[in-house]
Amino acid sequence: MSLPSDEVKKGLLRAPQRSLLRALGLGDAEIARPLVGIANSYNTVVPGHMHLDRLARLAAEGVRQAGGTPLEFNTIGICDGLAMGHAGMYASLPSREVVADSVELMARAHGLDALVLVASCDKIVPGMLMAAARLDLPALMLTGGPMAAGRHEGRLVDLISVFEAVGRVQAGALSPEGLAALECAACPGPGSCAGLFTANTMACLAEALGLALPGGATALAQSERRAELALASGRAVMALLARDRRPSQILTPAAFENACRVDLALGGSTNTCLHLPAIAHEAGVEFTLTDFDRLSQSTPHLALLSPAGEHRLEHLEAAGGVGAVMKALAPLLHLESPAVNGGSMADYLPPAVSDYQALGRRVIAGLEEPLSPQGGIAVLFGDLAPEGCVVKAAAVAPQMRVHEGPARVFEREEEAVAAYQAGAIAPGEVVVVRYEGPAGGPGMREMLALTALIAGGPLNGKVALVTDGRFSGGSRGAVIGHVSPEAAAGGPLALVKDGDLIALDIPGRAISLKVAEAELAKRRSAWRPPAPRFARGALARYAASVGSAAQGAILKGN
Repeated sequence: MSLPSDEVKKGLLRAPQRSLLRALGLGDAEIARPLVGIANSYNTVVPGHMHLDRLARLAAEGVRQAGGTPLEFNTIGICDGLAMGHAGMYASLPSREVVADSVELMARAHGLDALVLVASCDKIVPGMLMAAARLDLPALMLTGGPMAAGRHEGRLVDLISVFEAVGRVQAGALSPEGLAALECAACPGPGSCAGLFTANTMACLAEALGLALPGGATALAQSERRAELALASGRAVMALLARDRRPSQILTPAAFENACRVDLALGGSTNTCLHLPAIAHEAGVEFTLTDFDRLSQSTPHLALLSPAGEHRLEHLEAAGGVGAVMKALAPLLHLESPAVNGGSMADYLPPAVSDYQALGRRVIAGLEEPLSPQGGIAVLFGDLAPEGCVVKAAAVAPQMRVHEGPARVFEREEEAVAAYQAGAIAPGEVVVVRYEGPAGGPGMREMLALTALIAGGPLNGKVALVTDGRFSGGSRGAVIGHVSPEAAAGGPLALVKDGDLIALDIPGRAISLKVAEAELAKRRSAWRPPAPRFARGALARYAASVGSAAQGAILKGN
């Protein structure tokens, strides 16, 4: 079988290239073997990435044991937690494209034969999966694993506990000293933040797609099992190469349905409504918000993990992980779909659904008694969002699932935060934050600073938030994001004024703006797009080329 690396290292004309490979310390035997890229997002900026150097070394050892030559390279990795609540968040979603492009370019330039993709966190994992689909080389995803939950005053805590505690301090319900003690306890070490936020949701979906080994999503970052998975991933990618099993054979429409159903059953992050369509686009599969909506109607919600509940990823791991969730969902899944373990998704299922309980509740409910008959993510449509918008329905208070209230309109997140801190937002209002979409932001900033203030303060369960931006996987409440078309594109969100009535019906999957069409037409004729926030550089280029959130915020021309 001819390999891409043959173009780099074989024949008389490639003596200069072989000379460079020898400078790496490779001999004839190593040069003759397949060249396997270890794409690694290791850095010492992000807690989810700080341990990936060890996992990459173990994956490389697995490649060597199976007869390949590993070559490691790095990508960038942005921590949304560190970037949250300020201008740094503009860079977050655009970084997904940089990750995908960097993996693609390194693999193409150096004729790599296969890839082990080592990453944690939102944007980085989906970016690498996009690259795998685009390149269609034998590839396997090795995620870094979740952080253990923190322990504080007899309860489990995580990063979101700290974000929400800021609101409690401002409301006078917690002292600054109490916040400082919580701050020191919430994040005890390496790994993706402990709840079912976007990083861990994407790890679960990588496994459910069939592009990660069984158990790859939930083993803790510092566990021995995580190390075993790293070594096994190196061996497994060589088996993929030997069988010539490629992402195009795994990333089928059935695989995306499987992953989406797992997401819905877990009540995962709404960011998957961006990432799954983007990965599908790279794989040549059409998968959009309408598919989330269709599948949500028939997929039960089976788990209540932080931020919707008290369970963390370590509890899901103890209950059997993603495999156990898929076992519960088995009648709804395409278990014949192929996977990187060499078999099918049926091999990922344990013999039985776990009845494991933690904190007084079963971690994974069964189909016979689901938490809800419909999935944890809902897609709403209506005259305010003709192309759709999304809400983490599993994390919405019952009294806010149907709500109508007057709009309070802000042109960016900082204005809304300032209004909240000034006590200028009233119960019952629908807070509108616009011009935060893919192009208008640019980059669809996550608004965890705002949602956490609301969730931790006296307005918890009393206001709704609607935006063309997005929310952290750690957000909870009646927070509706991804409103499409976005305001910067002239979508209806751009026409809303203070006091306009907005009606939400999450069970009915509807969102409406109660303003007469004649009045909207008058406002539309007077509307002009705002000036771009960035005139040059990466963010200006991104704003000029990014598409609608309803199709995954993919770049035009990609």
